[in-house]
Amino acid sequence: MPDPNLCLEALSALSGCRVESTSGASQLVPQDIVNVVALREFYKQEGFKELEYPSLGTLSLQDVDSMEMYSSPLALAAPEQSLTTSVKINVEEFFHSQYDYDFTNIKDGDKKFLRGNEQYVRPCGWNRVALRVTNKYDGGDRWLGTGKDAWPVSYQGHNMDGAQGIILTRDGNPDDEPNFLEAGAASLIAEKTRGKGVYSTPDVKLAEKYCKTFKSKVDGKTYKVVLQNRINPDKRNECQRENVWVVYIPEDSNDIQRRAIVQESIRPYGLLLKQV
Repeated sequence: MPDPNLCLEALSALSGCRVESTSGASQLVPQDIVNVVALREFYKQEGFKELEYPSLGTLSLQDVDSMEMYSSPLALAAPEQSLTTSVKINVEEFFHSQYDYDFTNIKDGDKKFLRGNEQYVRPCGWNRVALRVTNKYDGGDRWLGTGKDAWPVSYQGHNMDGAQGIILTRDGNPDDEPNFLEAGAASLIAEKTRGKGVYSTPDVKLAEKYCKTFKSKVDGKTYKVVLQNRINPDKRNECQRENVWVVYIPEDSNDIQRRAIVQESIRPYGLLLKQV
């Protein structure tokens, strides 16, 4: 396992919270991280500036890319308020080093891998820190396996906003093909997909284009960070953009329903790090 403090920095960059270590009970479990990451982007799509989350309170949705996550917090209108919320996790409870896997120097070439009878493109070039998610969900761990009952793998980068970005762009640039734009717009207003949602991809290279980057105070190096998840094949929809999946959140859903939709649809199991 990489330096635990480096992993905490990566979680901080992803979540927008200041994640610190504790020897006591964790305030968050791995599922909370994917919930926060997904809902942060969803609420930003909706135009909100804050997100309320149990055990964390109010989270600012202001972009914190340029902020030093471990420096003194930047004040808001009131001196006691901060752009970043502090949260403590127990490293031993949160991570599962037995299942860490360093893909940094691995090249799969033409090798094929399957998860849930769907192609699994392994995150070659990345170092995976395993999250402790076994025996945490009803129904056992088949979703996490390699057989036909397993859920396919998806990767979640930062700012994979389908409404304004990834679904209407290719390689980060506006697509000039009218038919593609019309198809993308239609997918957003069709009855069965009305509302915005949570976006991920089976292609780690695509997720990398939208990932979060941070400079570590542990070693002074800069890293990219992506979440490796499993996605419920019954809950996802394919976007017009190739290799993009979306879990739609109905327009009239409340906060509790939104969290439930994410938890039923996307489960994290790896924190991916790559040195820039």
